[in-house]
Amino acid sequence: MEPAGAGARDEEDLVDGGIGDVDGLDDVGADELRSDVDLLLRVWQNEKCAPEILPYEATLVERVREQIQLMEENIEAFATEIKDDLMLSLYRMDVNRTLFLLRSYLRARLHKIERFPIHIVDNPELWDRLSEHEQEYTNKYCEILAKHFEKTVLIRLPDQYGSMLKQTSLASEENDMITQPQLNTFVFCRSRGAIGSFQLDDKGDEAVDLMTDDLYILRYKPVRKLLVTDKIELI
Repeated sequence: MEPAGAGARDEEDLVDGGIGDVDGLDDVGADELRSDVDLLLRVWQNEKCAPEILPYEATLVERVREQIQLMEENIEAFATEIKDDLMLSLYRMDVNRTLFLLRSYLRARLHKIERFPIHIVDNPELWDRLSEHEQEYTNKYCEILAKHFEKTVLIRLPDQYGSMLKQTSLASEENDMITQPQLNTFVFCRSRGAIGSFQLDDKGDEAVDLMTDDLYILRYKPVRKLLVTDKIELI
C-alpha cells in the first residue's frame, strides 16, 4: 500500500511495509510480525482456496498471537510519546489488519470442519491436521449434529432409514451419506520452486512442467501433496 503523502519517512515505513521504525516500536517485534504476517497470508490463502482442510500451523499461529499482543502493549506504552493521533491510528490499523487475517484463517478452518465433520473424524490423516481445540470442537459438533438429526428426522423414518450415514441399511454397506470435499476441483496455483515434470495421473499420460513462480490451473487432487509440502501455493 502506498503512503498517503510524500511527507515523513515514518509514514512511508508504516503504510508501505507495516509498522515502521518510529520511537523504538520497530525494536519490539515489528520486523518479526511483518515476516510472520507474510507467512500467515500464504497459509490463509492456501486454506481459503483448498477444498479440504490443511495442516494446522500451530507454531505460526502462536507466534503471531504473541507478537500481536506484544505490539498492542507497546503501542499503548508509546501512546503518550507519539503526539500524532493519526500515526497511532495507523499503527493500530496495521495490528488490527493482522488480527483480522488470523481470525479469518481460523474461521476458514471452522467452516470446513462444520461442512465435513464426519469425513474428518473418519479420516486419520485429516484428523491429525486439526489442533487440539479443533478436535474437541469437531467431536462436540458431530455429537450435536447426530442428536439433532435423531430428534428431528430419523426418529420419524422406518428402521432401514434410521442412519444419518447411510441411505438405507438394506442396500448400503458403506457410509455413503457422508459429505466429502471435491478433490477433483480445479485450483489456481503457483510453483514456489522448479519442480520439473510432474505427473497428474496414475497412468503417466498427463504431465506438466512446474517452473518457479509460474501460474497453473490444475486439478487439486494430484497436487495436494505438493501443497502440504509447501512446494506450491494456491491463489
